[in-house]
Amino acid sequence: MGYVIVVFGLAWFLELRMPTTVIFVRHADTDTAMDQGGDPPLNAQGRARAEALADFLRDIDVTASVDAIYASIARRTQQTAEPLAKRLGLEIEIADPYDVERFMGRVLREHTGDIVLIVSHSDTIAPLIDELHGHQNLPQIAPDEYDNVYIITISRFGKVKTLRVHYGQPRPALGLSGGGSTTLTAPR
Repeated sequence: MGYVIVVFGLAWFLELRMPTTVIFVRHADTDTAMDQGGDPPLNAQGRARAEALADFLRDIDVTASVDAIYASIARRTQQTAEPLAKRLGLEIEIADPYDVERFMGRVLREHTGDIVLIVSHSDTIAPLIDELHGHQNLPQIAPDEYDNVYIITISRFGKVKTLRVHYGQPRPALGLSGGGSTTLTAPR
């Protein structure tokens, strides 16, 4: 009986130590000229980028994949998340990214040890990351910049880490000698 208690206690302790990973992306490309009442759909390039995101994130964890997907009420965020959700058989959960504290509290409470994708807007990503990690001085996301992926790893007993990578088509070099930004692309 003592052995069983120790095993369950150890399993419980290790479950608490499992890091939670939250992945933030901005919705894919839209045509602002076709504003559609403030909620434009993805354009052709945006739909291709959403597929590239699904390719990129499908196997993000070698033993599993994304466990939950959140998007805002905006059509463009849901359309960006849709290809991955379909591939993984997940429902897209709708949440308000502007209610930062409540939303991040919900994600951490309901998804301990999980990998969570949040598709949001350029003006909400920095505050959401700040809520998880503290002030990060993230670079502003330009109006035509859709390829950033922020990966936040939250350990129960350690540091919170933030990684930024790019996905999809390589971005043009920004006048940097010897290269430019690093872009990770999923195999085809």
